Amino acid sequence: MLRATRLAEVWSRELAEFSIGINITPPFGRRVRKAWICGIVDGVLAAEGIDYPAEVSVLITDDETVRELNRAYRKIDSTTDVLAFAFQEEAEGSVFPTGAERVTHLGEVIVSLPQAERQAGELGHSLKRELAALVVHGVLHLLGYDHEKPEDKGRMAAREAEISARLG
Repeated sequence: MLRATRLAEVWSRELAEFSIGINITPPFGRRVRKAWICGIVDGVLAAEGIDYPAEVSVLITDDETVRELNRAYRKIDSTTDVLAFAFQEEAEGSVFPTGAERVTHLGEVIVSLPQAERQAGELGHSLKRELAALVVHGVLHLLGYDHEKPEDKGRMAAREAEISARLG
């Protein structure tokens, strides 16, 4: 697992320390660069104005792993392209650090690489573009975006498009 902790100033925001953990299931490790995924996550956090220490994990894996997680947590027995599991706020009286040393654990984004490949083919664009879109989508979910209601769907889609354009 790559632990990328750095200070970044992107899009005229305050400095914030992000810890981004990337896991890529074999045999996908040679097909996806961890540093590239870190850059996408960092770009989303910056675009959303996250100016506090934050941690995000990303797993790039296979259809079966995503299917099992989808079945266990969403009661849907099929694979999907991306899952996002936002961490809940710590309870009062937590033993976790507070104040200046506190790191906010935003959650985990899980992407099915085979599903991303299929979607890229169906949509007529590159796997790289599809993976970037899925990571952006997942991180926005961790930050509270949703697409259950039509108005929320439009808001999230617009934000995804804006961030994707900034990331290139």
